[in-house]
Amino acid sequence: MPPVTPDLIWKAVGFGGQALFGSRFLVQWIATERRRQSVVPTAFWYLSLFGGLTLLSYAISIKDPVFITGQSFGVLVYARNLWFVRRKRPDQAD
Repeated sequence: MPPVTPDLIWKAVGFGGQALFGSRFLVQWIATERRRQSVVPTAFWYLSLFGGLTLLSYAISIKDPVFITGQSFGVLVYARNLWFVRRKRPDQAD
């Protein structure tokens, strides 16, 4: 078994973030199939936000300015969408 190094830990964080981020498409696909129309459930935005934050942490750890910029912008978009979900009236819930 390889030694647990900071590099190995950050790779695990990166893969975990990618798994969170990627799972949002599965959630969206299932919701759409169930309703037979395009649906973006609230869980999609939470997975986007937490996956994006995890990937941003990884990008910062490897000091990749392109990756950092892309994830930073995405995190703002996901947070804003969650703000709109939160402000939505209860009778309009997903």
